[in-house]
Amino acid sequence: MSNPFTSFTIKAIMLLALAFIVHLTILSFLQFPLFENRIVLSYIVNLILVIIIFGILYLLKEKYKSQLGFLFLAGSFLKFAIFFILFYPFYKLDSTITKLEFAAFFVPYVIGLILESVSLSKWLNKLD
Repeated sequence: MSNPFTSFTIKAIMLLALAFIVHLTILSFLQFPLFENRIVLSYIVNLILVIIIFGILYLLKEKYKSQLGFLFLAGSFLKFAIFFILFYPFYKLDSTITKLEFAAFFVPYVIGLILESVSLSKWLNKLD
């Protein structure tokens, strides 16, 4: 049986890489700039945070089994804090957040969140 953390990391890298390619393809098809709005940074930061948060949950799974849900929520809070530190000031320079700016952050965030949620749910069911 493979290590759940290693398996998750590989899935996260593959899924977010695929999402990035699809995202760029859609931007290209719609003739929008491809590498603006900190899109590369957004995918990289979200990938790193997803892996770190899942890794921390994996390390704490035995000791804090009943609190893993709250720790997961704390991880989501951390991701939003990072957004407000790294992305929000840049996006608000012109006093508005465009749909492209929103998508550049939100698409990888949601994909990572779904992957984390599904993986954590399957994992917690195995721990019971």
